[in-house]
Amino acid sequence: MPKKIPMRQCLGCREMKPKKELIRVVRSPEGEISIDGRGKANGRGAYLCPNPACLKRAAKAKALERALETAIPEAVYSLLAEQMEAEHGDGA
Repeated sequence: MPKKIPMRQCLGCREMKPKKELIRVVRSPEGEISIDGRGKANGRGAYLCPNPACLKRAAKAKALERALETAIPEAVYSLLAEQMEAEHGDGA
């Protein structure tokens, strides 16, 4: 029997995708916001496609703020944008 692939919803495009394809942003129990590269950090997580358009859509709708139930510093959005551009190469 094949192993079940965990699916998560992107906050930008609202599509369900395999967890491994998405970027996880996590709010730790201490309230610190960070990007979780391994997907295993403790805390409340929210997921985004590695696509700059999804990040823009999520930022405009304040989807990350709602999902993590806290204000998101501009530095986190900048870090996400840098990571996405590095993965895409062309910045889409």
